Amino acid sequence: MGRFSNKVAIISGAGSGIGAAIAERLCAEEIAGLVLLDKNAEGLKAVVDGLPTNAKIISKVIDIADEAAVTDAVEATFDTFGRIDVLCNNAGIACSRKLADEQDLSEWQRVMAVNVYGCVALTSQVARIMSQQDGGGAIVNTASVAGLRSGAGGNAYSASKAAVINFTQTAACDLASKHIRVNAVCPGLIETGMTSPFFVIAREKGVEHRLGERCELKRAGQPHEVAAAIAFLASDDASYITGQALAVDGGNSASLNMPGMKV
Repeated sequence: MGRFSNKVAIISGAGSGIGAAIAERLCAEEIAGLVLLDKNAEGLKAVVDGLPTNAKIISKVIDIADEAAVTDAVEATFDTFGRIDVLCNNAGIACSRKLADEQDLSEWQRVMAVNVYGCVALTSQVARIMSQQDGGGAIVNTASVAGLRSGAGGNAYSASKAAVINFTQTAACDLASKHIRVNAVCPGLIETGMTSPFFVIAREKGVEHRLGERCELKRAGQPHEVAAAIAFLASDDASYITGQALAVDGGNSASLNMPGMKV
C-alpha cells in the first residue's frame, strides 16, 4: 500500500512543471483520487493523459485567482469523493525583473492574486472540509527561495512568495487544533515552464553547466525532486511537522550564494 492509498488530493498549477511532477508522484504512491487544476487546458490534458489509470482523476481548467472558480472546484471535489486529504497549492506566476523604482502596480496585483490570494482561497475552503473529517488533512504550499532572500526573483514574485511562507506559518497555527498540518517548500532553480527561458538561453550559449553553480550542489534541480519533498510533507511520515518552510534548493539558501565559503 502506498502512503496515499484511500486518500484524495487537489493540486493547483498541475498542468506542467512541479505540479505535474506532484501528480505523477502521488499516482505512483497509489493516490485514490486526484483533482488537477490549471489555467492551461492543453498542458492539463497532456498531464492527465500521461498519468496511470489506477487513480480516479478529475481535471478542471480554472484561473486560481477567480474565487468563484475555486469554490466550484472544491465543491466538485467533495461531491465526487466525499473528502479531501491533501491540498498542494502550487499554482504561481513570475514577474518582470524591474528595479524598485520601475514597478508596475498592475503586475503586482496580478502576481499577488495568483500566488497569494489563490493559495489563501483554496486553503480556506479546503480546510473547512478537512476540519470536519476524520484524520484532518495536510496542506503543502509551493513558495520559493525568492521568498527567503533577495536575488532569486523579481520584486513582486519575491514578495508574493514571502507572503506564502508567512501564511503557511499563520495557517499552521490556526489549523493545528483541527488536525490540519500546513507546510511549504521553497524550491531553488528548478527547470520548469516558468524558468525554461533561462535554460534555453544557457543551452544556446553552451553554458548550461553554469546553471545552479551558485548553490552547493552546483546544479539546477528537477521537478521530481521538489515533488518528493512535497509528497513527504503531505504524508503521515511528516505527522509531527507543521508551519515549516523547507528549502529544496541544492544548498543555495544555506551558503549565501557563495559555494565553498565555509571551507
